[in-house]
Amino acid sequence: MATKTFTIDAAGRTLGRVASEAAQTLQGKKSADFVRNIVPDIEVVVTNASKMSISAKRAAGKVYTRYTGFPGGLREVSMKELMQKKGVAEVLRKTVDGMIPRNKLRKERMKRLKIED
Repeated sequence: MATKTFTIDAAGRTLGRVASEAAQTLQGKKSADFVRNIVPDIEVVVTNASKMSISAKRAAGKVYTRYTGFPGGLREVSMKELMQKKGVAEVLRKTVDGMIPRNKLRKERMKRLKIED
């Protein structure tokens, strides 16, 4: 079976709207033959990610945290810093990743997300 490709144009749209549409499509919920326990043969391409609208208040207020595993190892980075270091594509990738269920299929689904600026 051939891979279906869905293209999402992010120009002028908000981060959450684009991410939720991408997450639903990656899970296969937008296809007629949806099966919960199988990764669909669908690839999602997000174009114009740099033209997505993210407010300055949101970029400054959103904080991503991670823990290194060591005492005092809580690391925080704001969305604004992350966009400067790794670009808008990484912010979108993290947002979609947070919307995908935490199970064994998550890694395979995230591989099928392609982001173009």
